[in-house]
Amino acid sequence: MCRWAAYLGEAIYLEELLTSPGHSLITQSRAATECKTAINADGFGVAWYGDRAEPGLYRDVFPAWSDPNLASLARTVKSGAFLAHVRASTGAATSRNNCHPFAHGRWSFMHNGQVGGFDRFRRHADMGVSDRLYSHRKGATDSELLFLYALEGALDADPMGAMLAAHCTLEAMSLAQGTTPHLRSSAAWSDGKRLFALRLSSDHIAPSVYYRWSESRNGWAVVSEPLEVGQGGWTELPPGHGAVFEGTTVDIQPLEIRQVA
Repeated sequence: MCRWAAYLGEAIYLEELLTSPGHSLITQSRAATECKTAINADGFGVAWYGDRAEPGLYRDVFPAWSDPNLASLARTVKSGAFLAHVRASTGAATSRNNCHPFAHGRWSFMHNGQVGGFDRFRRHADMGVSDRLYSHRKGATDSELLFLYALEGALDADPMGAMLAAHCTLEAMSLAQGTTPHLRSSAAWSDGKRLFALRLSSDHIAPSVYYRWSESRNGWAVVSEPLEVGQGGWTELPPGHGAVFEGTTVDIQPLEIRQVA
């Protein structure tokens, strides 16, 4: 499993989520407390939004705690919307193309979880991506494929619906050709103006997601694990729900995994 952190609000330095807190994302890369593995050392990445519509993207295969460039970037770059991720592979190779976040146009996306038995039907799943988007299939993960499937759908018009449909499609393939657990997922994605998150599972174990509004930052933090031990104000996103963050508001929506014919 992986750990991730996202932010939407007034511009802050990336370090305010990545390195400064007592249980920052970098700390979670080697001492996570709410996932199967405490170590998340199979690469990292960050996508951030600035003056242009498309996000900047920095990813590499090293453990996040060992890269001085990431620490320097976090100290000097300010953004009002960013996604950051530390990876623990569930099977795919450790390569830059398999590191999150993924980006296409104005959208960025990151994921924690698994689609059961994905290697058994990966070729079949890849065939569901159109020629228009297949050139953007750079890696070999189920996560990247979730993003591409959502882009194939109506991600611009219905970001939550398109992402849910992508999860339903891969979960159905796992039911037909894969193995249990068929789907476990926490995901976050953004267009630079809004931030979306979901928490889904085909069984009773859904990867954790928390969110918190900060009056001092005037922004939302959405994370796999709270950034400070014992800090108040964190709300756990219930399993089977999605969240839409925009401005000072959050809209919590129940989600249902629908069987795909």
